[in-house]
Amino acid sequence: MISRRDAAIALDIPLEMAQRHGLPKWMAEEELGALLDNPPPWLVQSRANRTGKRPVWVHLVCAVCGYEEAARPKKWWPDFSFVACEHHTRQEVPERPAGAVRSEFEAVGTRFIGVVDVVDQ
Repeated sequence: MISRRDAAIALDIPLEMAQRHGLPKWMAEEELGALLDNPPPWLVQSRANRTGKRPVWVHLVCAVCGYEEAARPKKWWPDFSFVACEHHTRQEVPERPAGAVRSEFEAVGTRFIGVVDVVDQ
């Protein structure tokens, strides 16, 4: 059995769309496979409407411990150099490159801090 959230990630649609179109809270993997093999008209239309500017889901992986999660990207998220779980210390995260300015963004996903290293040229 696969959750509605995992099905939305696999279908690359927002969770709200999965709920609106009646995907059950739990579904068999065979049902998901059937949706992928023979998508209903609303899913075909959703895919056709994509501009490709921003992904529906992003895969976040901690640079320190490897913890992973899928999250809906926010409009304010820059292109992160890396993300790390909020409980890791500064000594554990990758070092700032020489000559770079580091910015940190809290509340990325459920437990991450996003880091952007910009080299001033």
